Amino acid sequence: MGFFSFLDPALNFVFGPLLNLPPFWSILIISFIISVIIVLVYKFCTNQKVMKELKDETKALQKQMKELKDNPSKAMEVQKKAMQTNMQYMMKSMKPTLITFIPIILIFGWLQAHLAFVPILPDQDFSMTIEFDKGVSGNIIAEVPSGIELSGPSSKEISDSKVVFTMRGKEGVYKSPPVEFTVDSKTYSKPVIITSEPEYVQPFLSVKDGIVKSITTSNEKMKILNIFGWKLGWLGTYIILAIVFSMILRKLLRVY
Repeated sequence: MGFFSFLDPALNFVFGPLLNLPPFWSILIISFIISVIIVLVYKFCTNQKVMKELKDETKALQKQMKELKDNPSKAMEVQKKAMQTNMQYMMKSMKPTLITFIPIILIFGWLQAHLAFVPILPDQDFSMTIEFDKGVSGNIIAEVPSGIELSGPSSKEISDSKVVFTMRGKEGVYKSPPVEFTVDSKTYSKPVIITSEPEYVQPFLSVKDGIVKSITTSNEKMKILNIFGWKLGWLGTYIILAIVFSMILRKLLRVY
């Protein structure tokens, strides 16, 4: 989560227990909680009487526009008024949006750190792929910390701008020291977490120093929801659930 990583303990305390549930239920509960917060903030940070009036006025103007299909000039006047009314509605909606923006970004960062990828399991083969800039040649040497074993040679020739190392390890956080790769006396590091818990280091590491382009660990993307063969991760699942919850909550709480 970068700059806001110091808030990880608080978010782990609040949402961490949900990680013991299947991923879909974790996202469903979090989506519901966020939707409730957003709807309540919206309700109490806006003048609902004014918001209802603006919404009703917009609907009335849209109805007029449909009735004025045969009168383009008059329809344009009504459309202009509808746009002005809609703009007033949007401006009054900005305050609750700004209030909820940062908390939601923090929660999204937490979700990305826990439910975007499948963790690397103990004693399970995984790989690290090093991609090079065009024209880079020679050998690359891999060095793994205690607890991780390489499957195959530790030195490989760079071919087709890519080298793949396969390895496996015991449960642990391998950040100090991490897995290291040496090319032309230059060393590159890639941390890895091996665990049965929903935790991992972001798989993709961008380097782009003229020699190495990137280092990628083989964590698979987590698929949480399958809709007619369309497999969604945490973000797609959240968006669908949040839309449904928001519509229901707004209707139940009479939020305009």
